This record gives sequence, C-alpha cells and structure tokens, in this order.
Amino acid sequence: MANIEQLQMIHAPAAQVYQALTSAEGLAEVWTRELLVQEYIGAVNVFQFGKKDITKMEVVELVPNQKVVWLCVDSDPEWIGTTVTFELEEKQNQTVVTLCHANWQEVTNFYRFCNYNWAIFLYSLTRYCEEGEGMPYQARTF
Repeated sequence: MANIEQLQMIHAPAAQVYQALTSAEGLAEVWTRELLVQEYIGAVNVFQFGKKDITKMEVVELVPNQKVVWLCVDSDPEWIGTTVTFELEEKQNQTVVTLCHANWQEVTNFYRFCNYNWAIFLYSLTRYCEEGEGMPYQARTF
C-alpha cells in the first residue's frame, strides 16, 4: 500500500481551516464548485470535476478544529477504498495541515498525478483561508 502525504502551514486559526474543509462554502472555493456537502459523520459528499468525473466521499470522522477523515466510496477505481485525512494543529498563529491520502494499492501514474493535485488543493486551501479566495477546479487554467 502507498500513501500520499503532504504538509502545509496556513496563517489562519484551526477553526477557520476546519470550516473550509467541512462546509459546502469552503470546499466550493477550495476544491470544486460542483458539489453536494453535508457536515456530519456518515454523510456521502459528492464532488464533480467536469461532466464525467465524480468523486463520492463518506465522512467517517470529524473532530472539530483537529481532524477530518473521508472514505472514498465512488470515483476513479484507484481511489475507491482509500481514505483522505486532514489533521490540523494550531501553533504560533498558524495551522499546520497534514494531508494523508492512504491505502493506494500501488504507485501508478494516476497516483503521481493525484500527488501533484493534492498539493494544488493545499495551495487553494491556503489562499482561501489567508486571502478569502481559493482556486477550485473551475478556476484553474492548467
């Protein structure tokens, strides 16, 4: 099994970062504007990227201002059964975000592509929390 792991420092309180990762408003600015998001354990949130690419994530853990865990229940076959965890730790007027996309079956070209795109996700999250405007899928030109 392989994991994608990344770390990002955001100059914003953990509560603000947590809200961005759990609310429809935040995720629409950070990841994709085409979504259906509910903020409770057991909810299956739907994220759409263009006409054909849909990802469904079940919310499996929410620890306010500390942790968010999703289980992929529908998406590209390489994602199904993987988990995405965001751990938040506030220190010295910033929030350290540790992202882990775990349980990949193997390192493939799609894994490498997703590694890059999780970095873009964290960049978008940082822009949204620090500047009020993220860079969702629909706003990208690359």
